Amino acid sequence: MLIRIAEIQDATAIVAVINAAFRPAEGFVFDDDRIDLNAVRDLLQKGAFLIAVDHAAVCGCVYVELRADRSYLGLLSVDPQRQKTGLGAKLMAAAEAHCARAGSRYMDLQIVSLRKEMYGFYHRWGYTETGTAPLPPDLNPKLPCHFVKMSKPLI
Repeated sequence: MLIRIAEIQDATAIVAVINAAFRPAEGFVFDDDRIDLNAVRDLLQKGAFLIAVDHAAVCGCVYVELRADRSYLGLLSVDPQRQKTGLGAKLMAAAEAHCARAGSRYMDLQIVSLRKEMYGFYHRWGYTETGTAPLPPDLNPKLPCHFVKMSKPLI
């Protein structure tokens, strides 16, 4: 298993793994795919995806964006057949190390409030809630929800 920074030619595989991971997890909240090719290409211009590659296939990814002394982490995704194998933890560790090496002192993220299983996952990584934010207007949730912001120091 290799974890590396994605290149633009990885964009289609990133879309596939994100949507495969989020569809079962968020299907009760959203009908649409989590992301499309244009959105991934846009994110690659602002930040980086760290991808897990096994036998030339992308089986997981996480997005990071450097923002002065803080970094943002999002779209942590593991192919459903690889979930519960520790790959998500490896991607988290790689993302935090990548951002700390780049000078970030804090990592920020946000989760959909209805994804209760994610609170425990991120708490175990040392993240604490720092506030809430509304969903963007282009998202059409089936149930009322919002983002929960979380953060942790990297040093």
